[in-house]
Amino acid sequence: MLGASVHESWSRRATVMASDLAPRDNWLRHLDVADYGAFKDEVLSFKPDLLVNLAAQTDLEFCEQNVDLAWASNAIGAENGALLASQLDIPYVYISTAGIFDGGQEVYLDYDDPNPLTVYAKSKYHGEKFVASYLRKYFILRAGWMMGGGPDLDKKFINKIYRQLRDGATEIFAVTDKLGTPTYTVDFAEGMVKIAESEIYGLYNQVCGGSGSRYDVAKEFVRLLGLGDSVAVTPVTSEHFAQEYFADRPSSEQLVNHKLDLRGMNYMRPWQEALAHYAEVFKQDLAQ
Repeated sequence: MLGASVHESWSRRATVMASDLAPRDNWLRHLDVADYGAFKDEVLSFKPDLLVNLAAQTDLEFCEQNVDLAWASNAIGAENGALLASQLDIPYVYISTAGIFDGGQEVYLDYDDPNPLTVYAKSKYHGEKFVASYLRKYFILRAGWMMGGGPDLDKKFINKIYRQLRDGATEIFAVTDKLGTPTYTVDFAEGMVKIAESEIYGLYNQVCGGSGSRYDVAKEFVRLLGLGDSVAVTPVTSEHFAQEYFADRPSSEQLVNHKLDLRGMNYMRPWQEALAHYAEVFKQDLAQ
């Protein structure tokens, strides 16, 4: 889902070669970033001026049950990319997550110390550390609750809500005890390009403005679809989904783009504005 937005943004400016572990589009090649030899061959054949690593196992429950696969993709893959970027002396972009924090604070700035709780979060945090230790020319961009790609590509919260609505649900349950910052892939990709072009290397939080609970996001999405009068959004606690979502999620993953604000490089819209733009895709799908 993020890959499609990043490919679109970069393709307007440069020649792009893109790959995926399970490619489903003709602009994607097959690559497992955990396979150093294959990764090296792919990179050396293209000779890029910039290396962007979006590869990750992001399903928290899957990572808890498939620990080696999670570490191979999220940490070893990140390390492999950092090694190759170092050899070629090119900048490297690595995508990390708000999930590396433990939720002990209400909000997190770029400088706050991570304390990951899950296999997913620990592997992503170690990916960060590999990148920062091997390279000088790197961008680590921390994202929040991703949304993007529409009904076909979105694997996250928004599309899970939409599928229930499309199937005729008249009541949606969403938690009030998990706080975060939605992150629209379209804005994130454009921001990534501009930040990379700046050559101001470092680690940055990059999420939409504002924050809220899963309940807040679900209620706003239902309203934007024009279903506010016919669909009830019911607040619940995480206990409601404890069997399905058993991995230990932080109570707060709210990030603030403090460094981007200070540098005048914050290109992210408020999440409500970004969601309104994104909801148009689903409204068109509903009308079909």
